[in-house]
Amino acid sequence: MESSPPDKPTTAVFAPVRDLGLIILDEEQEGSYQSESMVRYHAREVAKYRCAQSKSLLVLGSATPAVESRYAAETGRYRLFTVNKRFNEKHLPNVTLADMKQELRQGNETGLSELLREELEALPGRTCLRATILAAGAAGAGVAGPGPADLTLCCHMDTVQLGDGWSVDTPALGGIVRDGKLWGRGSCDMKGGLACAMLAFSDALDAVRRRRCAPERSVSLLCTVDEEDVMRGCEAAIRAGWLGSRGWVLDTEPTDSLARDAHKGRTWFELDMSGVTAHASTPWKGADAVAALSEAICHVRRAFQTLAPHASLGTSTVTFGQVEGGYSPYVVPDFARVWIDMRLVPPYDTAWARGLVEQAIARAEESVPGVRGSYRVTGDRPAIEPNPDSELLAALRDAARGEGYDVGTGTFTGYTDTAVVAGICRNRECLSYGPGSLEVAHKPNEHVPVADLVRVRSVLSRLVRSVVG
Repeated sequence: MESSPPDKPTTAVFAPVRDLGLIILDEEQEGSYQSESMVRYHAREVAKYRCAQSKSLLVLGSATPAVESRYAAETGRYRLFTVNKRFNEKHLPNVTLADMKQELRQGNETGLSELLREELEALPGRTCLRATILAAGAAGAGVAGPGPADLTLCCHMDTVQLGDGWSVDTPALGGIVRDGKLWGRGSCDMKGGLACAMLAFSDALDAVRRRRCAPERSVSLLCTVDEEDVMRGCEAAIRAGWLGSRGWVLDTEPTDSLARDAHKGRTWFELDMSGVTAHASTPWKGADAVAALSEAICHVRRAFQTLAPHASLGTSTVTFGQVEGGYSPYVVPDFARVWIDMRLVPPYDTAWARGLVEQAIARAEESVPGVRGSYRVTGDRPAIEPNPDSELLAALRDAARGEGYDVGTGTFTGYTDTAVVAGICRNRECLSYGPGSLEVAHKPNEHVPVADLVRVRSVLSRLVRSVVG
């Protein structure tokens, strides 16, 4: 009878085998052989007892044996056999030792060695972090290297402002667990998802350690900054070569249990109107910039009402998020500005939107003589259409099924770091899958169900372990 280290303590050691002659316990040092459930036992101790009763042989296999097993072998209680060659004559991997106590004394409080961790200052004082499990044959033992990993778990570390309106019993920074939910700013978007990714990455490290050789494919955990603003952290990671046209990229944004790989485009404008000031009692002597701006706004809004929807992404939308203008209620305003947020679906893009804004300015200048309009594009992100043939989506679904879950697909109404990678790098293997719902993100009393955290952690863990083997 043979037993390998499971995700949960093995019960194979209790198998009713007749004429038992041999039990092999591989990776005998693994803590997963210790049961902490109602029936508490250690599979190694049960195996020792069964072999003693049946007068059979017990083989404990390990490259890194438990301290008590090593001591028993060295003192003669166990017989020690040393294997000097690896299976298939494979070479031992290069090993670099990291003194984490010394690194802690030097100020490294991250829990990741400087040998494993990379830093990238995307903005002054705001640093992206990356840790990578290298694939077999990768150059630079102990160094993550410049290229994208075969799978990157991409998570942003920033949150929106705390804001007002939080309940007394679930404060913004309380981290309260109540009613099966974790409450607090960022719990949903996306500290919960970041925690799931970190635990999955840790599981991948454990899997590689148990194999005692480098994996065939690499995995990175990438933690970015500025996602809640204009995503300069992700852009810096692309410029550094951490992300690119190859490799799977998965973020853990809140997705309501769906895998979301499609995004509407996002085009932002600042539109200005300059007029001529005059006393409000003689408006014909001036040129009303606010009136002209309202003409432009109405022109854009009417145009959006006629746009054709996209089969997967739905309809294009426009929001006039902020307006300012004038300096007194009794003076013809000589300046006005509006900030415009367009969420575009194909075939509409930023080039089309520029043309529409230019038409709106021309309409405003015609309606209010004496005004002059101008604009600038402050955000330009292309639409990302769904990829039903995605290998990453197929692998994620396999992992979810292995954990007892089904994964549907949908469109992400916002824009994420993985959408930036898909848009800039033309990488078709990008998607979002994380705990919680976008409906409660950025709001007071933000929360994430604990059951969602458990689900996503287990699915991501199985996914990354399938990559490292």
